[in-house]
Amino acid sequence: MCGVFGIHAPGRDVARLAYFALYALQHRGQESAGIAVTDGSRITAVRDLGLVSQVFDESTLETLRGDMAIGHARYSTTGSSQWQNAQPVVRHREGRTLALGHNGNLTNTTELREQLEAKGIRFESTSDTEVIAALICEHPGTLVEGVQEAISRISGAFAAVVMDEERLIGFRDPDGIRPLVLGDLDGHPVLASESCALDLVGARVVRDVEPGEIVVLHPDGVESIRPADPHHPALCVFEFIYFARPDSRIDGQHLHGVRERMGERLAEEAPAEADIVIPVPDSGAPAAQGFARRSGIPYVDGLIKNRYVGRTFIQPEQAMRESGIRLKFNPMPDVLAGRRVVVVDDSIVRGTTTRKIVEMLRGAGATEVHLRISSPPIISPCFYGIDMATKNEMIAAAKSLEEIRVELDADSLAYLSLEGLEASTGHGDDRFCRACLTGRYPTPVPVAADKDRFEATQLPVA
Repeated sequence: MCGVFGIHAPGRDVARLAYFALYALQHRGQESAGIAVTDGSRITAVRDLGLVSQVFDESTLETLRGDMAIGHARYSTTGSSQWQNAQPVVRHREGRTLALGHNGNLTNTTELREQLEAKGIRFESTSDTEVIAALICEHPGTLVEGVQEAISRISGAFAAVVMDEERLIGFRDPDGIRPLVLGDLDGHPVLASESCALDLVGARVVRDVEPGEIVVLHPDGVESIRPADPHHPALCVFEFIYFARPDSRIDGQHLHGVRERMGERLAEEAPAEADIVIPVPDSGAPAAQGFARRSGIPYVDGLIKNRYVGRTFIQPEQAMRESGIRLKFNPMPDVLAGRRVVVVDDSIVRGTTTRKIVEMLRGAGATEVHLRISSPPIISPCFYGIDMATKNEMIAAAKSLEEIRVELDADSLAYLSLEGLEASTGHGDDRFCRACLTGRYPTPVPVAADKDRFEATQLPVA
């Protein structure tokens, strides 16, 4: 997760544009937000814990003047939720300052950090992002050469924006696990994690940044540096299932349409005798609409979502997840009482949310609850930027379908098949990283990768 944004537009209020772009990307990270700008001679950055609207106001944006800006909304996967880990990360070296925002997760962070520390390089945070920034900043050559050197040494998932005082660069990992899209705003180049951020600032989508590609943003265009030996594409399939906003386009596909097709296919694979179809809002809505359309069962809203509670999935602590579930949804007894209900959701990880939803629906009078999940079972952890859970926390990792159904107290339970998922995305099985669904990873992964594994390190006092 995480959302990144970059823009090179002399004469425009680039900090304000970054601010609104981060609003569009807020769903990708709710722990911290930051913006860095440069006027050609110095970099100024503001970052803090909280939502975009909590970190920035008019007076703060007034201090951020320049021709280039990068922005970041954070969701932690390596490094805990503390101020030092907020982004963009800013690094200084004699003759150079750079700011970097990163979406993804490295799989060789420990090795690289130890190598750099052995050379006397100090770290102020516990995130893998600062490792990338240090590799680039310490390189004696140009910013482009520093990025090329960093890409040759880091492993895992990364879509990033980085700038020094004079230039702005975007780059994507050779497997293309995390998304990055290139846009155009009145002749000025823009980068964002998702196209919805481009829409909000009035930019048009040009194309996806290719796996392994480096793009250098100039005021009136883009210089592209493509890898000599690109890897096989492995875009995270969970972007299609859950993470990306439904109004975004990724890899040429409109997400809302893909999710509707998932629901249609699910209705074909696992029909149910029921009176109504309801979604788990909001992420389950497109698939529920597709399920209802294909099955002929009426679609209704049976759960009302509190819009002022964040996504429970990406809260960093289990206690917060459970509290969030109780706050987040309220059932509609007038809609549910005396009816057989199909509940469509995008995924089940731990089962915490789903179990409470079934309990709420029965408490509101539903006579039957049939769970339909528009993704295959999640059986393996993610090492590429999703704080998904450990394998022993995943309800589907060691339980049969019937055991899961019983634990969730549902009358029936069905998941979309892997083949159905692939057909719905419009791509074949060789296009995506599906490691969380299959246990097969596109890159080597560490045996253990606790996101807080550096927290025992003494952080310097600010």
